[in-house]
Formats: sequence, structure tokens, C-alpha cells
Amino acid sequence: MANAVADFFERRLDGRTTPIAVGDLLLIAVLFSGGTIRHHGVAFVTSNPGYLAVTIAPFLVGWILAAPLLGAYSPGAAESSKAAVPLALRSWLLADAIALSIRATPLVHGGVQLTFVAVSLGVGLVGLAVWRTVYFKLR
Repeated sequence: MANAVADFFERRLDGRTTPIAVGDLLLIAVLFSGGTIRHHGVAFVTSNPGYLAVTIAPFLVGWILAAPLLGAYSPGAAESSKAAVPLALRSWLLADAIALSIRATPLVHGGVQLTFVAVSLGVGLVGLAVWRTVYFKLR
């Protein structure tokens, strides 16, 4: 069983994708921080850093769970944007669903309004596609 798990992750994780992974995580944090600041203002966010952390955390958790599982950091993702972007987009679909499931619990503020579902899905998809495309153009 341990070998099967190791083999699975060996096919899903390539060390050459580390810069992409760091960029993905930073992008997600920045996008959802920006949304929080847009809705609540800088003064509120700076005086309530825990609020911002709780807002971002479900999306980071969702990404950390979904991305390796669906191959966002597999060897192909290190080769080109043609491979890396679709891997990120399918991973975001699951990551966003995980994040919204977490937000639907009473443990996290924010809730899951239909408009937010559309915004979080769209912002994540567009943000990851643009980031990964730019990464390969500049690399």
C-alpha cells in the first residue's frame, strides 16, 4: 500500500514545478485578499488579520488537496503552458468545490452565495490561467 501511494504521488509531483506551486499559492492568496479588501476595506482587514486568514484558508486548503491529486504539479506541468494551464484549471474546479464546502460550515464566515460561487470559480480559473501562461512566457 505504501508503495502504491508513493508511486501515485511520484507521478503527480515533479520538483521542477516548485516555482509554479509557489506562484499558485501566492496568486490564490492575493486574489482572495483583494476581494476581501474590496468588500471590507483596507482598514477593516488590517485591524482584523484573522478575518483575512479565515477567508483565504479554505481556498488554500482546497488547492493543496486538489492540485496534487489532479496532477497540477505533474511532470507535464513543468513543460509548457499548454500542459500546465489545463492541469491547473481542472484542479481549480475541485479546489473551489472543497473551499466552498468548507465555507458552507458554521466554522468559517462568508457563506456560499450563488454569486460568490460564480466569482470564486471565475477568478480562480482566469487567475491561474493567466499566471501560468505568463510564467512560461517569462521562463
